[in-house]
Amino acid sequence: MTITDVHLRELRYFLAVAEELHFTRAAERLYVSQPALSKQIRALERQLGGPLFDRDRQGVALTPVGTALVPHARTLLAAWQEGREAVRRAREAASGTLVVGMSTSPGRGGLLPAIRSRFTEVHPEAVLRLRQVGWEDPTAGLADGVSDVAFVWLPLAGEERFRWVVVAAEPRLVALPETHPLAARERLDFADLLDEPFLALPDTGPELRDHWLALDSRGGRPPIIGGEIASADETYEALVGGLGICLVAAGNAPLLTRGGVVTRPVDGVAPSCFVLAWRADDTRPLVDAYARAAAEFGLRET
Repeated sequence: MTITDVHLRELRYFLAVAEELHFTRAAERLYVSQPALSKQIRALERQLGGPLFDRDRQGVALTPVGTALVPHARTLLAAWQEGREAVRRAREAASGTLVVGMSTSPGRGGLLPAIRSRFTEVHPEAVLRLRQVGWEDPTAGLADGVSDVAFVWLPLAGEERFRWVVVAAEPRLVALPETHPLAARERLDFADLLDEPFLALPDTGPELRDHWLALDSRGGRPPIIGGEIASADETYEALVGGLGICLVAAGNAPLLTRGGVVTRPVDGVAPSCFVLAWRADDTRPLVDAYARAAAEFGLRET
């Protein structure tokens, strides 16, 4: 029997159902209709010659055939994604494009335009492309190759894989609802905040999550987590909603103080370091030139 080539889309659909074990939730995750998803799964089952899922009133479960397929489907999809990224990087390298990743805008007194200006003096033919990356990735696209260089916060997980230049060292402030009892004070000590619920970054970057929870300043006391945040907008809404308070770099305070939220200086926590980072094994001239341009406006290279 000859099996028709399986499409990657069918494998993505299969994995979504395998991970959710629920056709409706998987369809919502994939932004397709549930009947269309079921149709694709049935087509895949016909091609493979066996059922992938048991469906009954109790729910959905993987069959032995489905269980056997899961790791191979993940490997194939991951390999395809790596291949796409390799092609993208090769194409952009050939066209002189440098992708600059960021989780929040660097801002900070025109830092980005200043680096761009200095960089284009050396490489006027190069194209700079800015890429916004969610807070779930603390490397802003460096780890998976989506970005060539990136503006990120220290500490970086697996820091031996990266090099960086510090472009700003800023005090950490505490952001809290303006109705919070502590908002009446002009300055706070971190010891005053130990019993407060804190907003935490996604646990995909535990080092950075711990940094913004100031774990090293708690004397071994675990933080109280009031909610998880993955963007400036989510942080603002969580603050005004009273879910908790959070530490924020001074340069990012304007992203949160839009009304209903205030920031206060806080003693007892070290400053935060904002850096331009790149992969240690990336020696391309465009990367080096951008790093050198950033170093002219930065504090020190690591």
